[in-house]
Amino acid sequence: MTRLVNAPTDFPADALRGFAIANAGYVQQVHGGVVRSSESPQGQVSVVLGGGSGHYPAFAGWVGPGMAHGAVCGNIFASPSASQVYSVVRAADNGGGVLLGFGNYAGDVLHFGQAAERLRAEGVDVRIVTVTDDIASDTAENSLSRRGIAGDLLVFKIAGAAAEAGCDLDEVERIARKANARTRSLGIAFGGCTLPGADHALFEVPAASMAIGLGIHGEPGISVAPLGTADDVADALLDGILAEAPERGDDGYEGSVAVLLNGLGATKYEELFVVFARVADRLQRLGLTVVGPEVGEHVTSLDMQGLSLTVTFLDPELEGYWTAPVDTPALRRGASSSREHRALRVELDERTAIVPGSPESQQLAARLTAAIAAMAVCARENEQRLGELDAVAGDGDHGQGMVLGTSAAARAADEALAAGAGAQTLLVRAGAAWSEGAGGTSGALWGSALTAMGGSLSDTAGFVTDQLVAAVRAGTEAVVRLGGAAAGDKTMVDALVPFIDTLTAARAGGATLPDAWAAAVAAATDAAEATAQITARRGRARTHGEHSLGHPDPGATSFALLMAAVAPGPDGDEPTSSMSRTGAAS
Repeated sequence: MTRLVNAPTDFPADALRGFAIANAGYVQQVHGGVVRSSESPQGQVSVVLGGGSGHYPAFAGWVGPGMAHGAVCGNIFASPSASQVYSVVRAADNGGGVLLGFGNYAGDVLHFGQAAERLRAEGVDVRIVTVTDDIASDTAENSLSRRGIAGDLLVFKIAGAAAEAGCDLDEVERIARKANARTRSLGIAFGGCTLPGADHALFEVPAASMAIGLGIHGEPGISVAPLGTADDVADALLDGILAEAPERGDDGYEGSVAVLLNGLGATKYEELFVVFARVADRLQRLGLTVVGPEVGEHVTSLDMQGLSLTVTFLDPELEGYWTAPVDTPALRRGASSSREHRALRVELDERTAIVPGSPESQQLAARLTAAIAAMAVCARENEQRLGELDAVAGDGDHGQGMVLGTSAAARAADEALAAGAGAQTLLVRAGAAWSEGAGGTSGALWGSALTAMGGSLSDTAGFVTDQLVAAVRAGTEAVVRLGGAAAGDKTMVDALVPFIDTLTAARAGGATLPDAWAAAVAAATDAAEATAQITARRGRARTHGEHSLGHPDPGATSFALLMAAVAPGPDGDEPTSSMSRTGAAS
């Protein structure tokens, strides 16, 4: 149970602030995360890591000489937003290019990718390396589709050492990719974690059993087996990893391995040492040399009961970087460096002043603001339901993410409206706020949808029904393009596409906007419910196969709920009309 909480939604921010205060010799806080408080050599490659909060010491605990230059920290189990990534990179950049590193999760891929595009457009050389070490999440043939778990520590320690040694960006990227290709992990859970403010775990494991193949975002394992002894657990983990061990002599591998036995938050160190003894004995009998082993909590999942084993199959180059000195709050090895304290960088307010829209566009902006407020109310009312749906085969945070995203968008819309924004500016700002407030995949997709809708409207024109329908289609196309999902993948797209297709067809057939919207909501609701019969093919739920059967997709469900919440009133075709039960436009 996560007990020491003020407001649950503030937990990650509160924790990050306390961490930065406690480790001021190592880090300073910036928007979106932390960067080193010590100076780095000008021209050195900057290694910037990141992901959701709830995994300490990952990722903020790895910032310091010999490892990362900055860490981007999202909400609990949710990717940071693109603007947070951008902010941390800008603060950590030394002029030698930037390596962005994170686990292979859809939300992180979207947000870090968006930030990288913006940085490249501004002349910063940015490379991306995703960690794909979890052997339970896909086959060896599809290893690049695997998710990243505790292998992050080994891959990014090696990459950080390469940067510290003065390698250029091409070399740091090459070394990081080689380390990832040689790293394998497998995890076991004995019980789920509890999100801040929750009164029950995300999942339970039957007594005297273990869930094999867990995820670090509170996901249950792929399969359940009898628990057995500590040696049995060690054997189950090691057997799975060694099944993919390279042959000696392959690309310089001669039997040296880096080993991490990682506690997930509620497994005691003494228990880990018992398991590690068995792992070490077996590796020794196989003639493998363990180099620089790490046993302890390095990539946690709040208070999850369980552990994971990671092995990197080393060649001399990787071994040298793995054993190189490192000095961070959570990982210290070898001589620490003494460097000048860096002056706190002043963060610039990137928001430009709002140019007032025309009276007609401001009128539409007011209705859009009310619509987003209605979404926020709907998300709060359905938070628990959506979280429980997401916990079936995901991490259980979809309800919380929708509340955070809609609430942030509503605040941004209110502020923009007060400043006189037209419809385009208001939606673009609300979209950026949704993306940052929620993080994760849903934050990126909803943020992109609102931004695309805004781009298809203007700050001068007023409400025209078919332009609004076109804006919804633009948002749909942005979601499909960025998320890469198709109908049948068990995602939000399964409800989104029927919605826009029905809306468009009904309008083309002469239906009023309220009638067309009602038909579209009905189609989206039916489609969302029908996802219960689909096995997930994308996202975190994909790794849990049949577990998602019988349960509708949370993203499709939340989309249908929000669209129902902003349904136009009976006079919705008129520019001056109320566009929802709360007076909002769709």
